[in-house]
Formats: sequence, C-alpha cells, structure tokens
Amino acid sequence: MKNLIIIALLFFPLFGFSQGTDQQLAQHYYNNGEFDKALVYYERLYETDHSKFNFKRYYECLAETGDDKAAEKLLKKSASKNRYDNEYAILLAKFYEERDQKPKADKIYNDLIDNLQPSSRNVIALYNLFKSQGKPEMSYRTLMKGRKVLKKSYPLNFQFAEYYGTQGETEKMINEYLDMIDYHSSYQSSIQRVLSAQIDFSKEDSKEYDLLRTALISRTQKNPENVQYAQMLTWLFIQRQNFPAALVHVKAIDKRTRSEGRMVYDFGNICIENKDFSTARKAFKYIVDMGEESMYFMRAQNSLLNVSFLEVTTRRDFTKEELEVITADYQIVIDKYGKSRKSLPVILELAHIQAFYANKGQEAIKLLDNALLISGLTDMEKAEVKMELADIHVLHGDIWEASLFYMQIDKSFKYEPIGHEAKFKNARIFYYDGEFDFAQSQLDILKQSTTKLIANDAIQLSLLITDNFGLDSNYTVMNWFASADLLIEQHRYEEAFVLFDSILNEFPAHSLGDEILLKKAHAMQLKGKWNAAVTNLEEIIKYWGEDILADDALFQLGDIYQNHLFDNEKASEYYRKILFDHKGSLYSVEARKRFQAIRKKTDLKEEL
Repeated sequence: MKNLIIIALLFFPLFGFSQGTDQQLAQHYYNNGEFDKALVYYERLYETDHSKFNFKRYYECLAETGDDKAAEKLLKKSASKNRYDNEYAILLAKFYEERDQKPKADKIYNDLIDNLQPSSRNVIALYNLFKSQGKPEMSYRTLMKGRKVLKKSYPLNFQFAEYYGTQGETEKMINEYLDMIDYHSSYQSSIQRVLSAQIDFSKEDSKEYDLLRTALISRTQKNPENVQYAQMLTWLFIQRQNFPAALVHVKAIDKRTRSEGRMVYDFGNICIENKDFSTARKAFKYIVDMGEESMYFMRAQNSLLNVSFLEVTTRRDFTKEELEVITADYQIVIDKYGKSRKSLPVILELAHIQAFYANKGQEAIKLLDNALLISGLTDMEKAEVKMELADIHVLHGDIWEASLFYMQIDKSFKYEPIGHEAKFKNARIFYYDGEFDFAQSQLDILKQSTTKLIANDAIQLSLLITDNFGLDSNYTVMNWFASADLLIEQHRYEEAFVLFDSILNEFPAHSLGDEILLKKAHAMQLKGKWNAAVTNLEEIIKYWGEDILADDALFQLGDIYQNHLFDNEKASEYYRKILFDHKGSLYSVEARKRFQAIRKKTDLKEEL
C-alpha cells in the first residue's frame, strides 16, 4: 500500500505538468492561427475537462480546419447534454446558418422560444443571447413569449425598453420605463438615472424630451392619485432648468401628500443651488404664506431672507436703496421673533450685509456684540459670531482686535474646520502687518489641514511669501504688497491700487507683477466689475502663461464667463485650457466637472 502511494505521488506532478503543457501549447498554436496543431491539444483537454472554454476552443479548431461533421456532432451532443444552457443550442443554430441550412437553424430558434420556461431568469438569458448574436427579431419574440408565460409576475419592462431604444422606437421605450413605476414604485430613481443617460435635456428641440413630457402629463391626468407621475414631471422640468414650471407641480404634490411645505422647501433649495433666486423666493414665500403654524415656517422665513443675501453677495451691484430694503426685511424678522438661537442665522447674515455691502460696520458690530449675549448659545454658535465679528474688525482696520477673536476660536476648536479657518485668518493678520516669518510658521501647520479649502489657501499664501519675501534688501515691496492686500480686504480699492502701481513703477521687473494683476482682478470681482476683472486676468495669461498663477487666472476667467457674463462657450474654453495645459492644477477636478456640464448643456462635440 505504501509503495502504491509513493508511485502515485511520483506520477501526480508529471500529470499536472502534462496538463499545463497541453494548455500552453494549445494556446500558443491557437494564437498563431495554427488550428490543426491546436486541435490535437484542445481535443485532449476537452476529454478531461468539459469546461465551456475548452469546448469553444475545441469547436473553433474543428470549424477552422473544416471538419464540419465532427463540429456538428460535438455541438449536437453538447446541446443535448446542456439543455438548460441555451448557448450551446444557439451555437448549433449559428453553425447551420453559416452553412446555408437556415430551416434547421430556424427550427432551433423557434423551439427555444416555444419551449421557454416561466422563469424571468431564463427569459432574460435567452433574450441576451439573441441580442449578443445580433438577432433583434428573435430578441423581441423572446420578450413577447416571456411576457405571456410570466404574466404579471415579472413584466420585463426594462428589457422591452432596451429593445425599443435600440430600434429607435422612443415612445414605446419611454412607456415601458414608466410602466416599471406602476410595477413597483421603488424603481422611480432608477428610471430617472436611465432616462438622464438616454435623453439630452439641454437640447431645445429634443424629440425625446417632448415625448417624455407628453407621456408624463397624460399619465398624471389619468391617474391624479399617483403622486409619482407628478414627481417625475417635476424632476423632468428640473432637468430642463425650467424651475417656474416645476414649482407649479411641486406645490400640487405638496398639497396632495399633505407634506406641509416640506417638498416646496426642498425644491426652493434646489433653485438656490441653480441660482434661480426668483423661483426660490416664490417657493419660500409660498410656505411663509401658509402661516406660522407650518412646521417649516421659520426655516422658510430664514431662507427667504437668505435668497436676498445670496443675490447681494453674488451680484455685488445693488443700489443703496435696494440694500436698505433688504436690511429692513431682516430687521423686521429679528424684531418680530427677537434675538434668540433660532434667529441667529438671520442676525449673522444681516451683520454681514451691513458691514460688507451697506457700509454700516458699526451697526453690524453692535448687532453681533448683542448676539453674544443670547442665552443658550452653543460654543460653536459663539465661535460663528466671533468669526463674523473678527472679519468686520479686519474690514475696519482693527486687525489686532480681530486677531484676538481668531485666536480664541483657534484655541477652542483646534481640530475643527472653523478652528483651521481662524488660524489661517490670524496668519493673514501677521502677513498684513509684515510679520512674514511668524505668518509662514502658522501656514506651515495649516498645509496639513484636513480642510482642503483652508489647506489650499494656506499653500497659496505660503508660496506668495516664500517666492517674494526678501528679494529686495529692505523688504519694501513685500510690505507694500501686503498693505495693499489688506486694503482690498477693507474694500479700499483705490488706495490699494495706488500701492500696487507704486510697486510696478519703482520695481518694474519684480516677480510680484502677476500677483498684483490677480489681486486687482479680485478687487474688480468684489465690485461686480466683471469685464475689468477679465482684462486683468487675461494679462496674466498673456505675460505669465507658463507661471504658477496661470491656472488661477484661467479658472477665474471660466467662472466669470459661466456665472456672471453668461457665456458658456467662452467659459468652456478656459476650463479646457486647465485640463490640457495645466494637468497638475488644483482646479483640474472642478474644471473638468464644469467643462462637462457646459458641454452637455450646449451639445459641445469636443472630446476630453
């Protein structure tokens, strides 16, 4: 017995080696097109291992060497043995087709469809097999037979929709997708994703969009109790950026589902994200008009004011009278509901508008000082008030008063984003004051910040100091530049420009030239003078196109054209330059996202 085991152990490796050698030789001859030599090995491999891979290779070698009789025998035998795997039968039918024996092939196809079992898995598998063989008619017949035998247990809507889509029968495709929602409501979000991939909602004359809209309106009218069709219609209008039309349906759904304003509130926020402030205002006003008993009343009231705040900070070109109306609206709400934790967001926004846009800094400081006395504020809420106070003190030139607040926030929230923001802003205080070494030491810490935005800001300011501090022996230029930078923060633009011009006049070859243009462009954007900002940024591209600030200038140009001058084609040009000429830029990810969004909207044909 012992000797038998030893003999078996000696021969087993030889057997395994033989198998491996056969496989390698078979593959080698097959790849070289030497099918007659490969046939010998695949026949041997198939005898010991009836895997589908070995079967297909063995069959292909028989067919390529012209041994039709052996190939047919192999196919018949395999199809008979594997009745639950239709791929073998399909291969046999294909064999007959290729040899002009169509009646035999049709009989196999018809038998497969006629004998289809009432199993969704089997139906879909056969449908996919016919589809992979390029037989749309057989695919369709399989689905029709499948729908008949499955009855209502599984309606095959997705497969029918896919089939109709490939045949250009868009209306039928859409109806199959919508029928899936009737089959099970949970499919709604999936259908929305599929339709988004198949329909270009940005095209003005989109036949597919019109068909989908017509189908949804028809179904909504026929089934007024089915909220999902109305939700789908709302979703469709949002895809089309037709927010006013969507609001009509959202309000109707909100009433029908007794959501008490929740759906309208969520929709208002979607409008804000898409910068449709007018429709957002109508949405929030609708909730406010529902009365104070609505659970979303206070949130809608705050959001209604926030729309005004966002318009001010986005447009930046409001008249004094318009700002007075906006600040009066804020004050009315604060007077009505008092100073409390609930009204704190309103207080913070009012203070920001007063200080940075309405030239009422002292009123803003007084408002925030009183806000710190509100009982029940959390430490985080107090920090938010202090941050706004500190920013306003910087605006008014009280930079060391601001520094005290920043240090308090940093100390209390050392490991939180708000603490990182405070540390960065405090580092800027020392930079403004010419304490470049200390500012640099704080920035070095922040470069490792988990808050990406703060880390990037810290890196940029650090590079500014590193590249330019000490290039002239008395540090005059860097001090002038930092002072001018502070003046921009204080909205004292003309004074800042005088300092910048002094640098350019007295030190024309200094490396700060592109930084000065970038700061001037920033100032013009704060003033809402977009064309002037464009001029400065384009000078950077013209004279410093290969330097470190080129991608900053390109991204800002793209943003201005996209969001303020509303020229998407021009914006896409600048985003594209970042993607192709500045591949390592920090803006690459966002530039790609915006470029693709614009391309989708304007049907650009360029390939990334």
